[in-house]
Formats: sequence, C-alpha cells, structure tokens
Amino acid sequence: MELTLAMSLSPTSDSRSLRAARHARAALSRASRRAVVAAAVALGGAFLMGTNAFAAPAVGQQAPDFVAVDTTGAKHKLSDFAGKFVVLEWTNPGCPFVRKHYGSGNMPATQKAATDKGVVWLAINSTERAASDYLKADALDAWMKSQSAAPTAVLMDEDGVIGQVYGARTTPHIFIIDPKGTLVYAGGIDSIASARADDIKTATNYVNQALGEAFGGKPISASTTRPYGCSIKYKA
Repeated sequence: MELTLAMSLSPTSDSRSLRAARHARAALSRASRRAVVAAAVALGGAFLMGTNAFAAPAVGQQAPDFVAVDTTGAKHKLSDFAGKFVVLEWTNPGCPFVRKHYGSGNMPATQKAATDKGVVWLAINSTERAASDYLKADALDAWMKSQSAAPTAVLMDEDGVIGQVYGARTTPHIFIIDPKGTLVYAGGIDSIASARADDIKTATNYVNQALGEAFGGKPISASTTRPYGCSIKYKA
C-alpha cells in the first residue's frame, strides 16, 4: 500500500511538498529570529539585531553594533564612531590582572597613547550585579579616576549582552575595530600572561603594536592572540 502511494505521487505533488517544506523552514527561521529578539529585549536590548547573534565575530568580520550607557549616564552607540579606530577593553577592578595593568600605569598609558591618536577607547564592565566584586557605575567611575585612566568612556554591561555577543572571556580582553567597522584585533593586552607587574617591561604590548601598524598602513602582524586574566562573571 505504501509503495503504491509513493509511486502515485505526481510531479505537481512533489512541487507542493517541496514548497511546503521551504515555507516550514522559513517559518522556523522567523521564529528563531523572534526568539533572539525577545531574548535581547529581556537582557536589556544592548546590541542591534543587524549583527550575527549566534557566534562571536572573528577578525576580518564586521564588528557587532551596540548601544550602552556609560558610568555618567550618557548613551553610546558603536556605529556613531564610524570612521575612527575603536578599542573595546573588558575590565573589572576586582581582577588582579586588571589591577596589574592599571596599578602599574600600563593600561592608562596604553589608553592615552591611543586616544592621543584619535582612537575611541571604550572600557566595558560585564560583571553581573550579583558578583561580589561588582561595582556600581559611580564606584567604577571613581575607581577609574583614581587610576588616572584615560578611556573615552566606561560602559556598563551588567546583563552581559555586549560581552557575550563579542565572545569576551577575560578581564582584560581587547578588541580593535577599524574605521570601516571591521574587527582587526582580538586578544590580550600583551604577550606575557601573568599578574606580575614586573613582566610588563619585557612583554610585547599587542595593542600599541596593532595600532602602530594600522596607522602606518601595515597589516597587523598579530591580529589574534590569547587573552588572559580573570573569567568574566556573566549573569546566569
């Protein structure tokens, strides 16, 4: 019986079946996109849905756009900085690796060297509110000032949306975006993965190197490196 039915299907029936399958796949895709949008809204809607919501961008791909509020309450949209280099630095003052680079003056000096060239530097805190080392916006702002930090802005990402879209794993974790909006560097601040400030003087500062090569019209020689530091305490 089953064989008879299979043989009796006409080309027209096959076409209808194929169309129905395509419609079903399209509906499923639309439902998936709606689910992602709903999740983004639930998490604060901090990134824009023109980006790839399922995988962190790789070097050479378009950097996901986002909107976030800084420690002073001002709103920043990544795409507003089109035409400039942008550095994204994931940070958490409770992390000894972060304290190494700030307490030694290395991170503030790296920030200032970049911003003096017209680079936009956005420090981002994705530590969840329930974490023991979470700092509210005013406390984080005060800590940055106490370290003589020189970012363009310090962004609050307590829900972790921006961090997870970029695949940020550690503090610090650095990403560099070129004036066309392409991710051109992702990785650590330097080449020695330790919490010892004494190692800074012998390490290669990958951020200074990458920006120097980019401004000199050269390809970035180390565009992807291993980030090191404390794991980001994302919201569950």
